[in-house]
Amino acid sequence: MSTVSTSRPKRSAGSREDRAFRGLAYGAGIAIFVLLGAVAFFLLLQSYQVYTASAEEIQADVGFSRVGGEPISFWSFAARALWGTVLSSVVALALAVPLAIGIALFISHYAPRRLAQGLGYIIDLLAAIPSIIYGMWGMATLEPILRHIFVWLENTFRPFFVWLAGEEQVVNGEAMWAGGLPGFNYAAANWDWWPITPDIVTMSAGPARNLAMGAVVLAIMVLPIITALCREVFIQTPRLQEEAAMALGATRWEMIRMTVLPMSRSGIVSASMLGLGRALGETMAILMVLSAGLEINFKIFSVGQHSTIASQIALRWPEASAGTPENPSLEQPFLVALGLLLFVLTFVVNVIARAIVNRRKEFSGANA
Repeated sequence: MSTVSTSRPKRSAGSREDRAFRGLAYGAGIAIFVLLGAVAFFLLLQSYQVYTASAEEIQADVGFSRVGGEPISFWSFAARALWGTVLSSVVALALAVPLAIGIALFISHYAPRRLAQGLGYIIDLLAAIPSIIYGMWGMATLEPILRHIFVWLENTFRPFFVWLAGEEQVVNGEAMWAGGLPGFNYAAANWDWWPITPDIVTMSAGPARNLAMGAVVLAIMVLPIITALCREVFIQTPRLQEEAAMALGATRWEMIRMTVLPMSRSGIVSASMLGLGRALGETMAILMVLSAGLEINFKIFSVGQHSTIASQIALRWPEASAGTPENPSLEQPFLVALGLLLFVLTFVVNVIARAIVNRRKEFSGANA
């Protein structure tokens, strides 16, 4: 009786092509770490003297490290620029993410096929527009429109904040805080960082070159990126689950709420964090539409209050001096040190985003 061998032929795992491809893949992965480490090492090497210098040395050598004419330390300068960077990016993300999700859902589940394809092409084209074009368009077209909107917001909501937190008044030649509800008026009068004050909706006279306008421009810039990624994530929802929900009597919105959005949560977070990374590092658009200031507050409708790290580097670098080998200057290392902080910030944001995605990796196509 003959026996039939059921063993499978052994596949050559050590062929030249396999070893070459394996080496190429490992090399590409290692190159990412090498590149990341090289950037961090360069930034640290070019700016370490700023971290070791005293506040007096920085104030004497760095002419632009001043707020209101008074010199400030590097860490105070960095904290103010970092505050403007984070605040503008968070406001932009709050505006862009809901709109991006709505557009992506319309393209993937509501629009006819031809219209969806056309909108998809338009979204992809918007993502390729240079940031300086957004800045020019924002100043020429968007600013006059937003100015009237901001004035309406001030006229509409300022009385409510005055009733809630009070306002500063001059009584017998002395400025004092008056009105407001107990607790809210104390916080508004004594805590500079407290956001619930009438100043949060108060707009300064002149062009609307404030953080609110910068955030709107940033939101428009990151909207195509978030929309395109969310659209691809929504399309990956298993068709059988959508049809099962519809067969059980769910409406289209109920089907989206029960199947599409839960399974796409990690993808939405990834798209939002990618848009946040774009907003954190944006330079030219913010530099063109934002009247620079270095204050830590929530006066997003007032001009001359906030600035970002990237715009400060672009604004100060052409005039920053490196000095001579015999007498080096701290101006360029000062700006490089700001760049290192922005590098660390974006790295931390991506780590947090990765941790959020991993918490729901069972719904992530990238982790399947």
